[in-house]
Amino acid sequence: MTSRINNSFTLIPKEKYKRCNRGSASFSNILDSGSPTMSTFGHFKVLPLEIFQIILKYLSGLLFKRCTLLLPTKERLRYIHKKLSEISCFKFNGCAAPMQCLGLPCYGIFLQTLIAGWDEIECHRVYNFLCDLTNLSRKMQTAVCSKPGSIHKLELRIRLFCRNVLLDHWTHRSDSAFWLTRILKPWPMVNQARLLYIIFGPISPQNGKVVWKKMIEGPTDESSLKCLADAIKLLYDINSKEWSTDDVISLLDELSVIPREWLLENNAHLLILSGNSICFSFMASKAVNGHAFELAKLTVFLALVCEKELYRMDWAVKMMQNVCKVFNSQMERNNFLQNVASAFACVIMEMLQSVISGDHDEDNRDFLNLFHLIHAQANFHKEVLYMTMNTVSS
Repeated sequence: MTSRINNSFTLIPKEKYKRCNRGSASFSNILDSGSPTMSTFGHFKVLPLEIFQIILKYLSGLLFKRCTLLLPTKERLRYIHKKLSEISCFKFNGCAAPMQCLGLPCYGIFLQTLIAGWDEIECHRVYNFLCDLTNLSRKMQTAVCSKPGSIHKLELRIRLFCRNVLLDHWTHRSDSAFWLTRILKPWPMVNQARLLYIIFGPISPQNGKVVWKKMIEGPTDESSLKCLADAIKLLYDINSKEWSTDDVISLLDELSVIPREWLLENNAHLLILSGNSICFSFMASKAVNGHAFELAKLTVFLALVCEKELYRMDWAVKMMQNVCKVFNSQMERNNFLQNVASAFACVIMEMLQSVISGDHDEDNRDFLNLFHLIHAQANFHKEVLYMTMNTVSS
């Protein structure tokens, strides 16, 4: 698996000194004269901060990085913090309208430019520095230990800081995975799942509140699940000693009961969006651990999601076929297939009972779900027949 930070970006000592000869010596002299960092503005110090910001727009994003190559990592970070903290929008709790503010995204882009090419140890130091600076770990602990939604402003601040400063601006997936791992790994699995939902779960577009009940109140759309699925894929796809297949499956298990057990349709939808490998690994673990009927119901909802979202139904059939190979005996395989047929009937009856009870919403969601499920069953078995007949004819 690939390393977290591409070593090809790391400068060798000669290159570092060669690049520094043009600017770092004069910068060091400036630092040595008078009070540290305060004199670096030079004559610009007399300008109002707003004018100075306009001037900075015409300078390279790389200027600070090149001028400070000889300084220790902590000194470079302290200097950037001192300058950025003079603008409140760059702070964790700085802006009164955080969803509309560009402060944290600008901070993230600047940070990415600053540390591009740094090795993994230095990037660890950067993360630790930011945690100490913002009390991020303590804020996360408060968020994961509180009732979901009870401190929605803090949840939003954590989400915006992690996404805008640490995660969203990297070109290479390995870099994004490195930072997401730094955020999640210090915590127990249940807290990792809570943080994952805070950072990537659906939010209200009006006020930025995390919509905690989205997955338990009814079937949801692809847009509500895509960011969670992308984060899961990021941890699974990147070759890392820090995330095993079992770790990712356990994370999915914990995620699907936050804040309470999800509707199985939403669970199935997340698995589909997470990709073939994760979906198969998750289902195979159910097969190995003897959860045949639970696995069968999941297969039914995979078919339902394929029908509703216009995904290929033969994908669901092939996934079932691959899962069958996990069972040790023909008897276990036959039992699983019988459970799939029974699960279709069971789920249809449950939906039918909900429809005829008359206790459904104005948009007839229950009826439409039953309609889609009946069509899903027909198309699923059609693909099974195609597969069977093609096997016989060949």
